[in-house]
Amino acid sequence: MEASSPAKLYATVVGTVLTVAGIVGFFYSASFGSPGEVDKVLGIFDVNGWHNVVHLVTGLLGLVAVGYAAREYALGLGVVYLVVAIWGFVIGSGESILGVVPVNSDDNVLHLILGVAGLAAGLATPNPSRTPAAST
Repeated sequence: MEASSPAKLYATVVGTVLTVAGIVGFFYSASFGSPGEVDKVLGIFDVNGWHNVVHLVTGLLGLVAVGYAAREYALGLGVVYLVVAIWGFVIGSGESILGVVPVNSDDNVLHLILGVAGLAAGLATPNPSRTPAAST
């Protein structure tokens, strides 16, 4: 992978934002119930302790992946967040995924954007194992 690629940019930016969001989210709600006490970060996004942990884990994975697996991270997280967005739209605003991670319409739109951006960044980054070998 080149020094800079769409996947590295995605892993860096999304990894940082999700990590910060996970930390900030605990100042709003640290409840680990089902879904427990839910609060809105910035008055927009529903969070609880589980939602914050998901953001922290996926964010930290992105920061770790920047150096060696940014393309895989972008593609993988893109697929996961697309599934989560679709799931959230299906169950509706104010519900929770797996009964513990609260979502609302704003969360679903953000998850959709993260999913599409991840797939786009991953697909726009050449796969190093498929790079044509130089002819001799």
